[in-house]
Amino acid sequence: MALVRWAPFQDMDTMERRVRRMFDQIGVVPAWPAADVYESNGEYVFELEVPGYDEAELAVEVRDHTLTVKGEKLEKTEEKEKTFYLNERLARSFERRFELPAETIADKVVAEFDHGVLVVHAPKAAEVAPRTIAIKAAA
Repeated sequence: MALVRWAPFQDMDTMERRVRRMFDQIGVVPAWPAADVYESNGEYVFELEVPGYDEAELAVEVRDHTLTVKGEKLEKTEEKEKTFYLNERLARSFERRFELPAETIADKVVAEFDHGVLVVHAPKAAEVAPRTIAIKAAA
């Protein structure tokens, strides 16, 4: 029996695509930002599209190997009522959670924001080489 390395991000990506496709088919826009998650140069990278949000309206938190990204737009008062015929923008607030693999160094997670894209870098710990254990004969 061969061991297969589990790729949790691939499973999450597949599930998110199915949910988005389902919402698209019924004409509902999800209330969370689109995300890309990938592994590159010894780190996991999370890219979220958050157009219309300012850096101060976003929060990134890591707890118990879970990455949480929150956004909350500041209230702006409108002078007149609007009747929407189409409303596809993100809701005023959102929260997305991603499970970080065990080898992630949670204390070293950093985030950057540029032109409506939030990028979170989660570095991986160096792989520890297996150690050979000598077996001694019983006396």
